[in-house]
Amino acid sequence: VQLQASGRGLVQTGGSLRLSCAASGRSFSHYAMGWFRQAPGKEREFVAAISRGGNTYYADSVKGRFTISRDNAKNTVYLQMNSLKPEDTAVYLCAAVDARVRSPGWLEYNEVKYDYWGQGTQVTVSS
Repeated sequence: VQLQASGRGLVQTGGSLRLSCAASGRSFSHYAMGWFRQAPGKEREFVAAISRGGNTYYADSVKGRFTISRDNAKNTVYLQMNSLKPEDTAVYLCAAVDARVRSPGWLEYNEVKYDYWGQGTQVTVSS
């Protein structure tokens, strides 16, 4: 599967932004999806994940502010980001992991377990 992220932007502190990640190919519904981010000079970190069945899991740093969702009919996963902070500035990447043999509620927050990655999209939050 190929992943294409979009929605890059520059917003002020407290603003909102929605990222999209469109998947090509078949069987999008077979994949659990995740969003990760990497800030300059820092390691890539987990942001949010969603299972095939719609279960979600968030990093503590974004819990209550970000929402991950998916639309299997559109082969797309979204990341709605509210109450943005300067420390949210990073390149955001979406990723997919084959979850066909897993239960519908299974999801993954370990980046090394993901099979496919998008190219990343820049999010900049000004103070």
